[in-house]
Amino acid sequence: MLAKRIIPCLDIKNGQTVKGINFLELKDVGDPVALGRRYAQEGADELVYLDISASMEGRRTFAELVTRIAANINIPFTVGGGIASVEDAGRLLKAGADKVTVNSAAVMNPQLISDIAQKYGNQFIVVAIDAKQIDGVWRVTTHGGHRLTERELFSWAREAQDRGAGEILFTSMDHDGTKNGYPCETYARMAEMLSIPVIASGGAGSIEDIAEVLTVGRADAALAASIFHYGEIPIPKLKQALHEQQIPVRI
Repeated sequence: MLAKRIIPCLDIKNGQTVKGINFLELKDVGDPVALGRRYAQEGADELVYLDISASMEGRRTFAELVTRIAANINIPFTVGGGIASVEDAGRLLKAGADKVTVNSAAVMNPQLISDIAQKYGNQFIVVAIDAKQIDGVWRVTTHGGHRLTERELFSWAREAQDRGAGEILFTSMDHDGTKNGYPCETYARMAEMLSIPVIASGGAGSIEDIAEVLTVGRADAALAASIFHYGEIPIPKLKQALHEQQIPVRI
């Protein structure tokens, strides 16, 4: 069995790692290169950096940051935030990112997934999906969960895979930030349906939550932010606990 991955997520604004709630009340939590290096030393398997700066100046700053990250970190890292074209993706891959992630732009223009996959390969593209339950149906949202679409979670995940996505990063907007655990039945259904890896995001509040989504939820990886940034669950402690539960992880 492949090892399960632990992936810290770092939101970047104007070159700094920030953390807030729904992108509000943002606080600096550290230099993204130093923080990434620390997580790598602690045993993180991969990192995700998301650019939440809206301006073109922010885009340039982010590309420069990606170059610095690539020069200083020895584990794979994925970058995203505002990627709306093959050119956007190419600029970040050329700067040294291992993968790119697309979300809202792909919902609005699904061909973007196909175009990036055809140009760079499936292994370079992660499709992030934010969804919430409306009357028992998982509906896809965009713009950080603020805009509801007509798309349904499972059909969109399958389409993303068919168009060339190498991985799916699914966040339940109902669980994000609650620290009450993941919707494991939903992850298990997605893992059963897809042939590509599924990354679980949003809801981790304890080691038990992460263990459950990696076993009952059948997720291939768990992504989290606050619990790592604020030292609530150190990565070595998390991995040791997972190992003791016979969950395959790289120690």
